[in-house]
Amino acid sequence: MVLVNAAIGIVQLILSLVFAVIALYIGFAVLSRITKGIDVERELANGNVAVGILIAAVFFAIALVVQSGIAGISAGLSSALAVGVFSVGGVVMIGTAILQLVLGIVLAVIAIYIALNVLDKLTKGIEEFEEIKKGNVAVAVMMAGVIIAVAVILQSGVIGITNGLI
Repeated sequence: MVLVNAAIGIVQLILSLVFAVIALYIGFAVLSRITKGIDVERELANGNVAVGILIAAVFFAIALVVQSGIAGISAGLSSALAVGVFSVGGVVMIGTAILQLVLGIVLAVIAIYIALNVLDKLTKGIEEFEEIKKGNVAVAVMMAGVIIAVAVILQSGVIGITNGLI
């Protein structure tokens, strides 16, 4: 039983690493597209702290959601072990857990995109991405707060999905 638990732990670790890298890559790619003309990589290379804060917030937000999805995979693997990993029920449980994680990543990216667009509408007097491009740290911190707040709230929803499916 100890070897089985160790094997499950290794599988969880590998899945966590793979999904974390994929999620962060997707988050960075999406952020690069929604920053409205900012060359994120060039701004980082030039030392634009505001862009760095925004990217860090996106990474942190995605990590929060992925972490709750990984918890779902852990629950799915435990449930699958109880009924047999290679049984139909076990495969369905593992598949459902992975699907839930992917859904969480997609929801996180969509939620961040929507939150930034809503923020843009609420702050009509501020062109957030222009301010970020100029290195305005105050605007970056405000946007980071919105991104992280959305992720914390979304994390609860992802955990709810996990509890409902597994």
